[in-house]
Amino acid sequence: MDPVIVVGAGPVGLALSLALAAQSVPVVLLDEGPGKDEPRPARTVVLREDTADLVERLGCATLHTEGLRWAGWRSVRRKQLVRAVPLGDEDGTVPLASPVHLPQHALTGGLRAAVAAQDLVTMVPCGRIDTLEQDPHGVTVHTREPGSTWWRGSYLVGCDGARSTVRKLLDIRFPGRTAVERHAVAALRADLPWPGEAVLHRSPPWRTGGAEVTARPLPRDVWRLDWLLPPRGELVTPDALITRIRDTLAGWCGETPAYELLDTGVYTLHHRLARRWRSERAFLAGDAAHLLGALGTQGLDEGLRDAENLAWKLAQAWHQSASELLLDSYQAERRAAVASRLRAADQSLPILRGSAGLRTLVPGGARGHDTLLADGHLGCGPLGAPPSYNHSPLSPQRAEAHATVGTAPGAPVADVQVTAPDGKTVRLRDRLGQGHLLVILVAPGTGVWDRRHWLTAGVMPRLVDAVDALPVKAELLVTESYPGATAHTVLLVRPDGHLVAAFGGVRPAELFAAADTARGGGAGTAHGDDAPTTASSDRTADVN
Repeated sequence: MDPVIVVGAGPVGLALSLALAAQSVPVVLLDEGPGKDEPRPARTVVLREDTADLVERLGCATLHTEGLRWAGWRSVRRKQLVRAVPLGDEDGTVPLASPVHLPQHALTGGLRAAVAAQDLVTMVPCGRIDTLEQDPHGVTVHTREPGSTWWRGSYLVGCDGARSTVRKLLDIRFPGRTAVERHAVAALRADLPWPGEAVLHRSPPWRTGGAEVTARPLPRDVWRLDWLLPPRGELVTPDALITRIRDTLAGWCGETPAYELLDTGVYTLHHRLARRWRSERAFLAGDAAHLLGALGTQGLDEGLRDAENLAWKLAQAWHQSASELLLDSYQAERRAAVASRLRAADQSLPILRGSAGLRTLVPGGARGHDTLLADGHLGCGPLGAPPSYNHSPLSPQRAEAHATVGTAPGAPVADVQVTAPDGKTVRLRDRLGQGHLLVILVAPGTGVWDRRHWLTAGVMPRLVDAVDALPVKAELLVTESYPGATAHTVLLVRPDGHLVAAFGGVRPAELFAAADTARGGGAGTAHGDDAPTTASSDRTADVN
């Protein structure tokens, strides 16, 4: 079978290529550029816990060498500390997970190094396409000079950015809002009062502070500073930006400390959502499918979630064929999730940016506003939390045998310790992304038993037979405990880590039915043009 063609070698295209290769799917990765990214210290990305785990699982080593996990989050209004939140591991507490902050060129470089070590990915530099043709068996594209040639693939994914050539060749509209927010940015090396902590300062009391300034730490005493600009303000000159930097550092430190300016820039955020994310055998992902980023939300997070969601479905189609329902579920799940994020941001913007008539909607005044803003920056709430696919076409109907646990169906599972039949004890997230379902038995006490005994004791033999009989490949794991689950609860988890269903005990028939639904049914299963899955997401997800 022909390889999958991925167009665009930014972080999303690289991650998708690696995720497919991890599931034994060959990839041709068409890089529009020469294969090297220009270092830009002021262009950074923030990865939440789930996307950071994905990137690390794909073999990107730069998360540890070039990235920094924040130790805390501070919100300041004028001269008053409004909120201080510890992040990461704290003894005796259950703090929020710490995001990872790193330069985008470092992330891309780490992913490129992982691709270079992967035999199943063929990287093609200067591979800008100008023609795209589809037929019932595959996709054919043509790349321009200097490497003019035709490429044949089983499927194609456009990860080629906001000006996506793939999207244009597929004639897919990209409606939305322009210039939602503008920011001036500087990357500098300095000694600030909150080492390792991110700071959001609203209404700073100095003249050039503007409405909001954010400081986010990077390794080696480097900081990225962002100033929120008026939507239609004047151009920011170099002298004006230097004045902002000096005034801001003096406002925080009492006087302007010594600093080394590394990079500057001004960027404008847009909110857009492609009308369709699938056209026959071609798909869109990342900025080619959506643009977002206001109020601290991270578009790259959503792009990486696109890649993780699509990879296991394309792998299923490549290896064993897949139903149209499974392939359509990528759009139904991901487009609806991103649309929900966009709606939350668009509804919050007038509240947080000064429309007085709407301020009463957020209780607690400044503290309520701070909670909304922190959601976007820290990956919480409607602005930042990982998506839940509770209305997915791959979700089984609720049945009497289903059990309630601490994770709702469709939501990401908790990252508990699990033991595999070979005796290895690992994090649950370490078993994701391998193209098969996970079946997890909650069995307290197994950690102290000899594995030879618990594999043949209690409900295990019956569960082993039930897993072997499933319509798709699944791995059986055991955990000592899971939030909200009782002993002998059985969890069925998708390859991307979202819960399909939980059962009270071993229920072979119900487990089979849930697994069949999660794979979209047999390869002949299709939904009609009037089916509710895609249509309903189109109705609710439009951003105009």
